[in-house]
Amino acid sequence: MTLTTAVDRAPRSAVGRAATESGETVLAALGVDVGHGLSATEAATRREAYGPNAVATHRASALAVLSHQLRSPLLLLLVLAAAASALVGEGRDALIIGVIVTLSVGLGFGNEYRAERAAAALHSQVRHRALVVRDGVSALVDVEEVVPGDLVRLRVGDVVPADLRLVEAEELECDESVLTGESLPVAKSTDPVGRGTPLAELTGVALMGTVVHAGAALGAVVATGTATELGAIATGLSTHQLDTTFQTGLRRFSLLLVRVAGTLTTSIFVVNLVLHRPVMDSLLFSLAIAVGITPQLLPAVVATSLAAGSRRMSRRKVLVKRLVCIEDLGDVDVLFTDKTGTLTDGRVSFARAVPAEGSQAPDVIRLGLLCTEEGSAAGAALGANPLDQALWAAPAVDTMAGWLEGHTRLHSVPFSHHTRTMSVVVRDAAGVVTTVTKGAPEAVLERCRDVPPSARARLAAEFDAGSRVVAVATAPGRAVDPPATDMHLVGLLVFLDPPKRGVERSLARLRGLGVTVKLVTGDNVAVAAKVCRDLGLSDGPEDVPLQGGDLDALDDAALARAIGRTSVFARVSPEQKARIVRVQRLSTGGVAFLGDGANDALALHAADVGISVDSATDVAKDAADVILLEKDLDVLADGVAEGRRIFANTIKYVLMGTSSNFGNMFSAAGASLFLAFLPMLPSQILLNNLLYDTSQLAIPTDGVDEEQLRRPSHWDIGFIRRFMLVFGPLSSVFDFATFWVMLHVFHAGPALFRSGWFVESLATQTLIIISIRTRRVPFFRSRPSVPLVVAVLGALGVGAVLPSSPLGPALGFRPLPMGFFLTLAGMVATYLVLVEAGKTWFYRAAPVVPVVPARTTRHLRSRVWRFTTGHHLPPTANSAPSGASAPAKNARGPS
Repeated sequence: MTLTTAVDRAPRSAVGRAATESGETVLAALGVDVGHGLSATEAATRREAYGPNAVATHRASALAVLSHQLRSPLLLLLVLAAAASALVGEGRDALIIGVIVTLSVGLGFGNEYRAERAAAALHSQVRHRALVVRDGVSALVDVEEVVPGDLVRLRVGDVVPADLRLVEAEELECDESVLTGESLPVAKSTDPVGRGTPLAELTGVALMGTVVHAGAALGAVVATGTATELGAIATGLSTHQLDTTFQTGLRRFSLLLVRVAGTLTTSIFVVNLVLHRPVMDSLLFSLAIAVGITPQLLPAVVATSLAAGSRRMSRRKVLVKRLVCIEDLGDVDVLFTDKTGTLTDGRVSFARAVPAEGSQAPDVIRLGLLCTEEGSAAGAALGANPLDQALWAAPAVDTMAGWLEGHTRLHSVPFSHHTRTMSVVVRDAAGVVTTVTKGAPEAVLERCRDVPPSARARLAAEFDAGSRVVAVATAPGRAVDPPATDMHLVGLLVFLDPPKRGVERSLARLRGLGVTVKLVTGDNVAVAAKVCRDLGLSDGPEDVPLQGGDLDALDDAALARAIGRTSVFARVSPEQKARIVRVQRLSTGGVAFLGDGANDALALHAADVGISVDSATDVAKDAADVILLEKDLDVLADGVAEGRRIFANTIKYVLMGTSSNFGNMFSAAGASLFLAFLPMLPSQILLNNLLYDTSQLAIPTDGVDEEQLRRPSHWDIGFIRRFMLVFGPLSSVFDFATFWVMLHVFHAGPALFRSGWFVESLATQTLIIISIRTRRVPFFRSRPSVPLVVAVLGALGVGAVLPSSPLGPALGFRPLPMGFFLTLAGMVATYLVLVEAGKTWFYRAAPVVPVVPARTTRHLRSRVWRFTTGHHLPPTANSAPSGASAPAKNARGPS
């Protein structure tokens, strides 16, 4: 099934048929009563019959992990070299290459599969729930437990859990872009449609995976899981996870090595032919050079690092939807965050009612309770509005039960992020009809007439104190369509949400990691600014907060400049949040957004790294790359540091491998020009690489210097190339010195020459990691991990005794004289000193050039992938909101 036909066709599924029938007919066919819902017993029976309500699961697939390991260009080069060796009868070379391939794939598979299983276990802790009517009571149940016939209540921000036939709808609008690509919300009703109506025009249904943009509704489930419209599309797609920037960087690096290996291989082969060397020997030697320059165990090192990182992150209660997103956290240098629960406790409590002139405090509370989204304390407990929950928990509510029971709700207009208000129409015991509106004070006061100055002054005082405030107003009659503009202000409801204890320390940690924290909130500007001042986020008098209206007056260039000097963005809409994130990404990249509400979903999509929490709305969790199982900035700081630590250890292997390998292979190519024999046999080159690479498997255990954690970490192929071209030839100097010693001091023949260079090259290759792993002076100011030291010395010891062992003759070696080892010790010591000097010069001279990438946009196929797998869109597939352009996630040049 193509995406075009999926959108344009008239659906043949259950929801398509249900859309053409009345709600009563559908309910009768499903055997469900609108006031009672299914019984728990019947729901369990249907769950057994229909299976779980899931399009895809989060199981770790061994075949998928193995397939990922086998897609490396480096692995392909090794396999081709092994096949060529076997075809020409060099079984020893083919065997050594086979061991390298098996070790690389085996270690990579084992670590990645274990990490994927850990991620799957963490996924099981993050649950999506739906509000379902069963046995006459509304209750939150796991989305997977929803069955055909269930009655589901929909609220703003909910992700529709299944295909529903709407039986009640109040101003309902749904964002159906996940299915249709249409960015504008679609108005819904309970009216049936005609047969043959296209999917995008089914107004009487709510489809799985779409998001409630406004209003509320009650719908009967007519299809679940793969029987839904989303499920039909998802199963017809050959979806696969797109690469993140980290993976793209690895691939670019691998391709760089393939090009270098190809150039060296061709050149050496041609030179040997010109010198009239045997064709087969020349070919095998050239292939060995190509294999020798590649860091064969790079996939294993990366997988080991990510696996270790995932275990550490899981202990810190952080869920990363894809392992490679751990590294993406290390690239963050700007964090936009909401306020509630992140900078504040998140436990909102009702403080007091402030009546306007002519009203009493109890009047404000009573009318505020009438105008809550669920209309009762039990409903508020199931809802997602913390202010309503806090109001119903106020002690004064116990004395108001009788008064509340005397009022009947006739109609309601649910809360909208655009109007920032909600309204209800109520009738009291005397039959008088009144409209009550509650919401953001600025929005409510705009609708009121003759607001007394004392009320405005009190509102300003509450904002200055950092309180959260909701205004309540009334109008006679049914004044919701169109909304009343001459309402009477009843008063203010004041709530407290104090700064979180210890958040200053967390913010200091993030600053120490080079992460700038900025507040983006829909709250009042005075409240947001007060919190930022208390926490030290504001930079002084020049740091002037911006409001939503201010943003609309700025173009992107002006907004980019304003973001640089602003810490607080208040009273911003969902679209404005996303625009702030998008503009920042165009300026610098490395942007994270932390949010948990439905109004945060656009910004979460637009960020390089979207971060949410387990208690967030479903749409926010779906939009996020990373989910914090504890809403704590300290945990986020751990994640940023972990990402940078993993990347730093990966780069250690890359820099060391490329420079030393390139130097050794450059030396081999040069030696072949003046020697009458091959400087090292192909099997010896491969064995050298096997010992050297095995010693580097301990790199993920190594520590990382503090200064490497203070800045974002990302790929820079140009930096790697420069490093290779500087330190590679430096190692070649000592290789050529070894050649001179072997020929003119020890008068070595082919076997002794090869033995000496084998040991010397292994020593310089393995020991250089001690220097290259840090920009500091090794051991004195930066100590390597014990496992790394043991692995390096172990590999060097094996290489040193191998020529004198019983295996030596079979491998083409001869025992080395003691004088060689004394000479070698002096040469290695000199080499390491020169590397330290070169390292100091290189890092002073190396430029830092960030790169702003090409832009990309989201497409429908990626949307379906994100929803059906539960994984957020990979960095290269995400974009800003509809109509805006932004760079690919994390597609930023390294520094």
